[in-house]
Amino acid sequence: MQAGKPILYSYFRSSCSWRVRIALALKSIDYETVPVNLVKDGGQQFSEEFQALNPMKQVPALKIDGITIGQSLAIIEYLEETRPTPRLLPLDPKKRCLVRMISDLIASGIQPLQVWRLRTCTCAHCAEPTVRCPVWA
Repeated sequence: MQAGKPILYSYFRSSCSWRVRIALALKSIDYETVPVNLVKDGGQQFSEEFQALNPMKQVPALKIDGITIGQSLAIIEYLEETRPTPRLLPLDPKKRCLVRMISDLIASGIQPLQVWRLRTCTCAHCAEPTVRCPVWA
């Protein structure tokens, strides 16, 4: 890996990782990808190596500027603040607020119900997982 180049720990099916890859592409930031397979071997995110990098055991994680950032919205916000061009957020505070409302709605309201980790964890504890989980997911 090239020194100084950001490293994105990512899974190809992760919508959170997609958000970060899109932001990196829009800002033309050259980076390297380290795939973290969330299914293989019970989930590579549970390896000691990855847990040392991101104790939350989640993707994406971005190593950049000497720090490691987890959570897609935090990563995107950091990129926007440290690499301001091209802009991802509108200049107008009201429009910026609207973008953040939509982003939070997706990240906190809609997307969690689609996350396989949550569905399998919750369904494993349901008395009748095939009946209950499809109702809310």
